[in-house]
Amino acid sequence: MGAQSANISTNITASFWRISLFMRMLSVPVLLLTVTCLPAMAQREPVLKQIDLPHSYYYREMYLPQLTTGPSAVAWSPDSRSVVYSMAGSLWRQKLDSTIAEQLTAGAGYDYQPDCSPDGHWVVYASYAKDVIELWALNLDNKKTQQLTSSGAVNVEPRISPDGKRIAFVSTSYKGHFHIFLGQFSNGELRDVERLTGENRSELPRYYYSQFDHEISPAWSPDGSELIFVSNRGHIYGTGGFWRMKAEPGAEAHEIHYEETTWKARPDSSPDGKRLVYASYLGRAWHQLWVMPSQGGDPFQLSYGEFDNINPRWSPDGKRIAFISNRSGNTSLSTQEVLAGSQSQLIAKDKRYLKPMGRLSIKVLNSAGVPTPARVFVISEDGFAYAPDNAWMHADDNFVRSERPFEAHYFHSAGKAELTVPAGRIDIEVMRGFEYRFEKRSVQVAPGKPTSLTLRLKPLNLPQSRESRWISGDVHVHMNYGGAYRNTPQNLVAQAAAENLQVVESLVVNKEQRIPDIAYFSSKPDPASTANNLLMFGQEFHTSYWGHLGLLNLTRNSLIPDYVGYPNTAAASLFPANATVADIAHEQQALVGYVHPYESIPDPAKDASITHELPVDVALGKVDYIEVLGFSDHKSTAAVWYRLLNCGFHLPTAAGTDAMANFASLHGPVGLNRVYGSVPSGPLNITSWLGSLKQGRTFATNGPLLGFTLGERDVGDDLRLPAGEHQVKFTAWVRSMVPVDHFQIICNGQVARDLKLSGDHQSADIQDKIPISRSGWCLLRAWSDKAEHPVLDLYPYATTSPVYVTVAGSTQKPAEDAAYFIAWIDRLIDGAKASKDWNTPAERDAVLNLLDYARKIYVQLER
Repeated sequence: MGAQSANISTNITASFWRISLFMRMLSVPVLLLTVTCLPAMAQREPVLKQIDLPHSYYYREMYLPQLTTGPSAVAWSPDSRSVVYSMAGSLWRQKLDSTIAEQLTAGAGYDYQPDCSPDGHWVVYASYAKDVIELWALNLDNKKTQQLTSSGAVNVEPRISPDGKRIAFVSTSYKGHFHIFLGQFSNGELRDVERLTGENRSELPRYYYSQFDHEISPAWSPDGSELIFVSNRGHIYGTGGFWRMKAEPGAEAHEIHYEETTWKARPDSSPDGKRLVYASYLGRAWHQLWVMPSQGGDPFQLSYGEFDNINPRWSPDGKRIAFISNRSGNTSLSTQEVLAGSQSQLIAKDKRYLKPMGRLSIKVLNSAGVPTPARVFVISEDGFAYAPDNAWMHADDNFVRSERPFEAHYFHSAGKAELTVPAGRIDIEVMRGFEYRFEKRSVQVAPGKPTSLTLRLKPLNLPQSRESRWISGDVHVHMNYGGAYRNTPQNLVAQAAAENLQVVESLVVNKEQRIPDIAYFSSKPDPASTANNLLMFGQEFHTSYWGHLGLLNLTRNSLIPDYVGYPNTAAASLFPANATVADIAHEQQALVGYVHPYESIPDPAKDASITHELPVDVALGKVDYIEVLGFSDHKSTAAVWYRLLNCGFHLPTAAGTDAMANFASLHGPVGLNRVYGSVPSGPLNITSWLGSLKQGRTFATNGPLLGFTLGERDVGDDLRLPAGEHQVKFTAWVRSMVPVDHFQIICNGQVARDLKLSGDHQSADIQDKIPISRSGWCLLRAWSDKAEHPVLDLYPYATTSPVYVTVAGSTQKPAEDAAYFIAWIDRLIDGAKASKDWNTPAERDAVLNLLDYARKIYVQLER
């Protein structure tokens, strides 16, 4: 994610001071583009921010427990006749031969990851509340719960020893890193907790994982003398291999098996101690159950399918393995017989709740009174989220603590939703993209009785045109990417419809060894597309050295391998550079863009590492668009974008959420960041929409909607003026479902005009003039100082692409901006020369020649 806004504001202000010294296009005084520090109460901050690891969106989804309407983890009763599992934030108990599920917990937190004591009297589990995950114990005899840990850390994966006297678990209580701890357990209390595994800083060149080794997923040997766990000690990629050690602090551990894993392996021992069952993908797209000798050896596969089977637990009698599956899309609980492989799904048809509950029916209508898809938030009085049994629950990855006790949770509805909720007040919020007002309602639900609510969405009053219309699209979505759910094209289209998003560009990309969804790649709209929602499969070229590229509308094939610069692999070389990849993509008539560029403004003089190739490829004419709004900080990206525009390059804005659409916890749904393209009126057509993107007839947004003309020219157009000072007419409008603080015309990196908003700061329609005397560019933008629910982003932000201005045929004089990029490219050249991973001297020379050629372009601009 991007850096916190308060931290980046000083850098942004300083950057635009530097720009302002050289860009003097306008003949009237201008206001510098500054960003005010945000009040602490308005800050969106990460969920479980005490974890000190990179790339939180991966470990949070793939490792930490998440709220799902279906089961998420399971444990066996000692008699192997029933199971205890987590579902919808509570623990439940169910017999294998029954469809009745008994709710066991309904406390102050979301409860996950149960484990049963061997005497059958206790269940230990992880509970999420008040910004921490602590361990708790449930006494099955009297149904009372007791808190076991109070470290203020993230404590997960509790496992009771075979003698019932100890609990092994994973905690971040030591320096925010995942390590295994062990405590003595007796009478519902945990004492004498010790850290079993040491802290080791690795020198390996990891990217998605911390420099500090982790240890996760402990499992006991049947005699209780040893622990088996997963660790990335000595490995660059994945969460690591399987290790064994005596269950004693400081004991030596040894690796018994290695394959690439990504958080979900979770080994479990057979009761006889001879075998381990675990979840593996072994280069495939999906996890399945595998089994291997407990002391190491060759594994073999136990289950098969194009879906995930994970979190396996061996029954105490050794006859079955229980596991969580997303075969149907949502999570579910099944068992598999060890001897014959027969599988049975455990379904909770009759749920016995601890609290009085009622039924709530929600109907969402459009302006014509017809049920319409939408995003729905349902929250009880105590802040807990609810959804229909078959709905996918999604969670935000950041939230404002002063507004809510938990991060926002929501589900997508096709127009009608039926769900079970606690009796009492229920708050409902509904939105459908950015072109409708955000609706809020509250209802009182009576115990055991149905309650109905109908909401009619109100469209925003948008300016209309007979000749053209705005079509929204998200150029950066991943349908499946290792998340809790199994997505399909049909469901992804349904997600887009609920977000009122018309074009989805699902980018096929690797997740280390895996390339999920590669089988869906096509040059044509997916068959699941409808008249109102187009689904395309493109590609994200995934080099984390030169920067990630979006490749839209490849007409022949996806590019394999889809990355370079991966140390200790056959793709370790920095060749091809992104410029070469862009050429290959352009040969297939694709559009090439830079995705989620910057979390802070790059500083070539101070940054420890500069490897991003964007200024090189823009100078070489390789870039068709940039995600000014993406999974990064929008203002930081805009600062670099403005410098490139100041250098005279034409570069349209786009927007991509980087939405992992099968995640339960994600950075926004599809379309959180979207780009609107102006296309001729008529049926939805991908060719015309991509054409509008390439021509720059676009605006990008996470909420506010914009319109801008300058000198009767639309965004993306060229405005040519004779010599002299001109009073140029402009039109500017904004409509927003949330308030915005600033509505501005930006010219050559400076605020040319602050525009007045309506009283509620949600609209404006302005026609006026601005003075222009020099060549350059102008665009319109709107943004807020603080986060605004339901925009699940750092802050509301929108920008048009520029109108390009030429006065008397002159060019811009971007001396300082060119010098900035020269210093940047010098760092790229130094890094390329220092690399020892080239396959051949010719590769090295080819890349250095590209960098040098781009540098010469900026040298010419500096003069």
